[in-house]
Amino acid sequence: MVPLTLAEHGTLAKARLPAVIWDFFEGGAGAEWTARANLDAWQRHVLRPRVLVDVSAPDSGTELLGARLAAPLGVAPMAYHRLAHPDAECATAEAAADTGTLLVASIFASRTLEQIAAAAPGAPRWLQLYWLRDREALAALVRRAEQADYRALVLTVDAPKVGRRLRDLRNAFALPPGLTAANLDPALTSAAGRAAPGRSGIEEHSRQQFDTRITWADLAWLRARTTLPLVLKGVLTAEDARLAVEHGVDALVVSNHGGRQLDGAPPALAALPEVVDAVPAALPVLVDGGLRHGADLAKALALGARAALVGRPVLWGLAHGGAEGARAVLDLLREELLDTMVLAGRPTLADLDRTALGPWPPH
Repeated sequence: MVPLTLAEHGTLAKARLPAVIWDFFEGGAGAEWTARANLDAWQRHVLRPRVLVDVSAPDSGTELLGARLAAPLGVAPMAYHRLAHPDAECATAEAAADTGTLLVASIFASRTLEQIAAAAPGAPRWLQLYWLRDREALAALVRRAEQADYRALVLTVDAPKVGRRLRDLRNAFALPPGLTAANLDPALTSAAGRAAPGRSGIEEHSRQQFDTRITWADLAWLRARTTLPLVLKGVLTAEDARLAVEHGVDALVVSNHGGRQLDGAPPALAALPEVVDAVPAALPVLVDGGLRHGADLAKALALGARAALVGRPVLWGLAHGGAEGARAVLDLLREELLDTMVLAGRPTLADLDRTALGPWPPH
């Protein structure tokens, strides 16, 4: 079967992956209400098409923190791509580079920063970080990212610990033997490789290594160790968006971690407008969570996002097709975005403003 939708990529991936790994990728926190709400939120808006518009040359290209992208789209940071495919993050990097999209590599990548960079030299990529208790390990990663031509740091701020993910607890999920976080001392991540019944190695690892004491004041420590732009991922409120501006942050990602942290948090798309409205127009705001079609990307842009990140579907493509499968997912999203722009009579990204959307059901 040649997959024609992201859902079909998911069907192929589920058939190939062990059930425990599929649950790790797909699961959310708690009752998974927020994970489901992320998907449902996109259906609360309809597109308002304009007619008799010249749509002969639609353009999805954009610039984000100095990088030119073929579409306002990136791969969200996700740990351990080797669980999906042996080529791991190197294959994902190739796919992102080939499609002109952004790669955000995870601190818990299963390939080194240098290997990922070598797989797609010159392509735009950012590095995602959790704030570790071992600050020297964190600082060392920042130095390596600079040397390997990563263009920004993405600090995840909604995870003082890993959320209570019931699928992982039921499966006693732990990393398979031989799979580690390639960019960290194995001693820092060893807990992720073991789990007692009813426990999760990933959650236990976060309890041991994530620093729960950090505050806004700690951003100055990170700023002092890099000249790279600093992006905060996990902001859902106007209050925190304004604080981010006060602390000199360069961009924001509106995100609830794919529903994997606080169950009951709002869907990211619902939180997007208040964050956009709270910051200067020049500050890029991205969004992730539940995007499953190029039309969803158009809706995110219309609500003020500069770009969107996609997570699980990239792993689906990677799982069943390696770099080619991941590339197909990203290509499909761009093709669907361009189709949407043409049929909605909005041939440029600037045309996708809030007049492009209406509520559904209508008031």
